[in-house]
This record gives sequence, structure tokens and C-alpha cells, in this order.
Amino acid sequence: MTGTVLITGGTSGFGAATARRFRDNGWKVVITGRRGDRLAAMQQELGGPEYLHTLQFDITDRQATEQALASLPPAFAEVDVLVNNAGLALGREPAQECSMDEWETMVETNIMGVLRLTRALLPGMVERNRGHVINLGSVAGNWPYPGGNVYCGTKAFVQQFSRAVRSDLQGTRVRVTNLEPGLCETEFSTVRFRGDSDKAASLYEGNDPIQPEDIAEVIWWVTSLPARVNVNTLEVMPVTQSWNPLAVKPVA
Repeated sequence: MTGTVLITGGTSGFGAATARRFRDNGWKVVITGRRGDRLAAMQQELGGPEYLHTLQFDITDRQATEQALASLPPAFAEVDVLVNNAGLALGREPAQECSMDEWETMVETNIMGVLRLTRALLPGMVERNRGHVINLGSVAGNWPYPGGNVYCGTKAFVQQFSRAVRSDLQGTRVRVTNLEPGLCETEFSTVRFRGDSDKAASLYEGNDPIQPEDIAEVIWWVTSLPARVNVNTLEVMPVTQSWNPLAVKPVA
């Protein structure tokens, strides 16, 4: 099976690894991103315009998102797999000390970005009676932690949205998967710690975290299963990560 995959946040981390995995298997790939230099580098790496199409826009901008998707050339317009990968976390402060601007950025990116892309591309999948929406959730949508507040909330939303859309699609052959990674080594933590790469690196040291290529392999696997199979939710952690006991702490 080959087709067209559209990957948001396709210039680094999970997105770039997924783009490479699909191109290696003969798929046409559309990647979106905000950084033109990164998009150009991916274009050079993965082949000519007949194989890879790039869209530069910010998924927090509704008008820019709609215009970019409407500009897809005919050869890339029928998207068979949508990977809603773009997302971020900002800060680890407790809720009473967080930045409202950062909260709004997480909501706009992790929730509204997923909604915009899904709403734009889902009707075509339903009309063609084929397709697959893969949403990048997180173990944070299941297991809260101090400082996770809004990030955890956005990923819980993605989980429930994925389930509800799956319900809406009953009677069609369009599939929906919510993929929930745990500790992964990408730019994610550098962004979360506002560019502090040393602090981000300390999170991974000695922990053998999941790599972007691992998640790309999982995405490839769920899309490669027979069309009769839908993986609803898949939680993936590195072997070194598990659950803590429930916290008990005396109040002041």
C-alpha cells in the first residue's frame, strides 16, 4: 500500500522520522512547519517535488492553516494518512505560578491545531471511504504529574477527541488512532525548558529514552495493518519508565 501522508511538525523529532519512514516505503509526503530553512532541508533530503511537498504555516493560525491546505496541488490533495504530530509543552511551574500566555499557546497548538487539521482533511477521507487519522497524544493524558497542568489537560483532550471522532466515523472505513508516547528524546524538553538544553539533557541521561525512529516505526505499523483493523489507543513507554506510587504529602 502507498498513498499520501500529511505530517504536522514534520521538520524534527517524530515528524521528521515519520516522513523518512513513509518516503522509504514509496509514499508521497506532505510536511508542515513554521521554519522555512528546516522545510527546505527536508525537501533536499527526501527528494523532488513529485515526492515531497512542504507547507510553511503556524497551526495556531486558523486562516493560514486553511489557506495552506487549500493550496495543496492535485497530486498531494487526497491525504490518506494525517499525522497530527505538532505539539509542545511550556514550563513546569505549578498552576498558581504559570504563564497564561504559555497556557494559551499549548491550547492553541495541542488542541486547536489538531482540530483544524482534522476538520479540514476528514471530509475528504469520508468521501473516499478510506483514511487514517493518527493523533500524537501522550502518557500525560493518562497520568498527571506536578507541573503538567495544562499540558496534561491538552493531551487528555486529544485522547477523548480521538475516541469521539472514532465514534462519529462508524459505518466508514476511516481509522483513528491515539498514540501516547512516554519519555522520548526530541526537542520537546528543550522547548519546554525554554531553550535550556543542559536541563533537557539531564532528563534523558541514563534513562535510554524512546527515539523518534521508534515512534515513526509504531506509526508505520498501525497504518500498515489490514484495513479492517483499527488500533484505538496505544501507550508506549521506554523500558526504564513506569508508574510511581500515589503521592502522599502532609499539608502545611
